[in-house]
Amino acid sequence: MVDEGRVARLLRSVGDRAARLDRAAKTPVGDRHELWLDGVKYLFVTAIEGCIDVAQHITSSERHPAPDTNAAAIRSLGAHGVIDEDLAASLARGVGFRNVLVHQYVEVDDQVVLDSLNDVVQLHAFVQQISDWLLDQRG
Repeated sequence: MVDEGRVARLLRSVGDRAARLDRAAKTPVGDRHELWLDGVKYLFVTAIEGCIDVAQHITSSERHPAPDTNAAAIRSLGAHGVIDEDLAASLARGVGFRNVLVHQYVEVDDQVVLDSLNDVVQLHAFVQQISDWLLDQRG
């Protein structure tokens, strides 16, 4: 059974980080600096991790087949109608972005991070679609 309180806390966290990323996107270029960019990266990492935590919890609670990766957990939500499949595919790619930021498999292109500020709408959509799904589960 899904722990609605836990999911709600995670969604609030994702929503808060997405709102902060929205504000960061509006920061004038002249006010952006190294620490600002580090903060943006951290917000992306923690927002995506919140999505992963929600996906893992719902996948487990709903007894869906155990995903072998975090990206697979996100895609599982799409496959089982919890969220839109296109959103799931996009957020699964976001897991890869998070991995690059955290593990620095490759040199992170700061422009990619800045361009990703245009994709924050997906985090908001995730929060909304999971919230809608929870309401539907209640009946």
